Amino acid sequence: MLGRSERESPAHAALAAQQGGWSGLVVPDGDAPAHAEPAELVELLDLGTAADTLATVASIADLAAVVHLGHPAQPAPSLEEALLAGDPSLGITAAVAVRTEWAWVGHPEATGGAVVIDEAGLRDCRDVLRTLGVSPRLVPSRTPVAERVAIAGPDGSLVIERSRVPGGLVELVGSERLADLPPVWYGLLESRDLRPAFHGPAQVWFAFGPYDDHRGSLQPTLAVIADAGIDLQHLRSHPSERGPHVFFTSFLCPHVDVLDRLVADLDARGIAHRTLAVLPGEGFVPGPAPLAPRWAGV
Repeated sequence: MLGRSERESPAHAALAAQQGGWSGLVVPDGDAPAHAEPAELVELLDLGTAADTLATVASIADLAAVVHLGHPAQPAPSLEEALLAGDPSLGITAAVAVRTEWAWVGHPEATGGAVVIDEAGLRDCRDVLRTLGVSPRLVPSRTPVAERVAIAGPDGSLVIERSRVPGGLVELVGSERLADLPPVWYGLLESRDLRPAFHGPAQVWFAFGPYDDHRGSLQPTLAVIADAGIDLQHLRSHPSERGPHVFFTSFLCPHVDVLDRLVADLDARGIAHRTLAVLPGEGFVPGPAPLAPRWAGV
């Protein structure tokens, strides 16, 4: 079985499941008809909040979930934190980039008004909507399409997945801007007793806590990581309720032996750690949006 959180786009989560070769698609109004093709199966199980989704996947055998990643090399902070706070068996085991199908639609005679959009749509489209000068009205992702149309009224509009556009609405001028959005990365959340093995390169999300919390306590741990031949692509700290800060990292690991050696070295030094994701592959394109820094004195 395969599910998603209540805040995620059902259409895009299903697309990710199809592209990734993951299973568990269901027809929204009941069982799949005998003649149904995979492309017709458009929804996953709604597992509730993000916390409920993680807890449910951890507690039910053979249940996995599709989750929004941010990017394999630059994880979404909320997902990193939820994974580390969740059951130790949880981890992300695969990733796929999905071309989004957001569309801006309204009645042909629409003259303005609010743009009704859910959490996933605002996450993916906020920058474009800002440049279009519209006023988003946020609704929960669970809000039925008919209710969204009623909220928008005759003068308002919707941002919604193209496959869910209701009859009578047409794409508005500017909707083509949403078609140019970069793909969105999704991952497969699973519960496993053992860390997934991999025989080629893989992107690894790794969390650790220094053995002591004092100025300079991070440096010895970073030295262990460097000695293992690992070049960190992502490093972020977060306060911990159990003393030291915790640190989240992401790096390309050439072979499982490198990760095994890092784990053994950290264990020998009493440094707490946890592998949050193992995503087979390398060169995940498109990459995170690059920043053009302006340094002091330059």
